[in-house]
Amino acid sequence: MPKKLTTTELVAKKDQKLLKRPRNQVFLILDNIRSMYNVGAMFRTADAARIEKIYLCGITATPPRKEIEKTALKTIDFMAWEHREDTESLIEELQANGIQIVALEQTNISVNYKYFDYQKPVAIIVGHEVSGVSDNLLKKCDGIVEIPMYGIANSLNVATAVGIILYHLI
Repeated sequence: MPKKLTTTELVAKKDQKLLKRPRNQVFLILDNIRSMYNVGAMFRTADAARIEKIYLCGITATPPRKEIEKTALKTIDFMAWEHREDTESLIEELQANGIQIVALEQTNISVNYKYFDYQKPVAIIVGHEVSGVSDNLLKKCDGIVEIPMYGIANSLNVATAVGIILYHLI
């Protein structure tokens, strides 16, 4: 009979060698994300995927905030993060350090996320829940990918979309 594991059992089960292994060469740029619950959910997913770092840009809220912590479920202390006011200069800095920048956005030239030629290290940028990644930032990206929509909805929640792309990358 299957038995769900408690949080205590799951933490005890973690292989300490696993936690000391290098992180995946994936970065996440959150540009102007307005929902702190989405920010927290993306912290949780980024930790689960063991990515390198999260950049919180523009109006994106930063920890400590109870709204972020509620959905991050204790992962904030284990996830490297940094706040940057100016996303454009961050993109330029990361590109100068050899990091490919890929926007997750629906445009007339977006490529299905499954078929894009990702080059690690790679940074995925996601934007504001309503207006998405700005045109200025899209122009600076090395590529733009999208998740196909097969139903009546034309997009996914940003935190859900981040989960799909991060797990695809790792």
